[in-house]
Amino acid sequence: MTKLTKNQKLALSKIETEKQYKVSEAASLVKEITRTKFDASVDIDIRLGIDPRKANQMVRGVVTLPHGTGKAVRVLVLCTPDKEEAAKAAGADYVGLDEYVEKIKGGWTDVDVIITMPTVMPKIGALGRILGPRGLMPNPKSGTVTMDVDKAVTEVKQGKIDFKVDKYGIVHTSIGKVSFETDKLIENALEFIQTIIKLKPPAAKGTYIRSIYLSSTMSKGIAIDPKSFTEKE
Repeated sequence: MTKLTKNQKLALSKIETEKQYKVSEAASLVKEITRTKFDASVDIDIRLGIDPRKANQMVRGVVTLPHGTGKAVRVLVLCTPDKEEAAKAAGADYVGLDEYVEKIKGGWTDVDVIITMPTVMPKIGALGRILGPRGLMPNPKSGTVTMDVDKAVTEVKQGKIDFKVDKYGIVHTSIGKVSFETDKLIENALEFIQTIIKLKPPAAKGTYIRSIYLSSTMSKGIAIDPKSFTEKE
């Protein structure tokens, strides 16, 4: 059995295992118990009372966090030449079309988000087998297939994220860094939770928000009270 370090023991002693905390308490606590030498990400996991195998219970959407994620997001824009300058001015890291399509076919996927235009989607469709499993396939629902590529780049750089429930009924995303001020973590967490609540599928029955946990890259999860956000069902 792995021996716990002094810092790990101290962190565990600060968390009441059976307690469900308020978001404000959890945000403060996750900063307190994280002792990594790097600026760890702060993650939120929400378990939903849905069946993700059914199309009418799928939960997917986008949210713009008020204070961003703290991560440097690498953006590739696949567009026609007339849109290239606008995409670059908005902050896109890579801009082009045919040359990047060929690079991706060769296995290159060193980006976090790909934004493209409806008119060039036929060229992108052939990349589905490569981009799909990596969560990089552009999608109109997430705002990554648009004629306003510069606007889409700006939103992504400012903290817009795309999320989707996994096969276990859990939605997971990062909402900031441990270095963020507590208030900023709280506001980002609340924005994400409220977005998930608004996306409740009509077909979902029973308790929708089953559990919420906040954690950092190396910390134990801190339970948040779901009842503080939802009405009695």
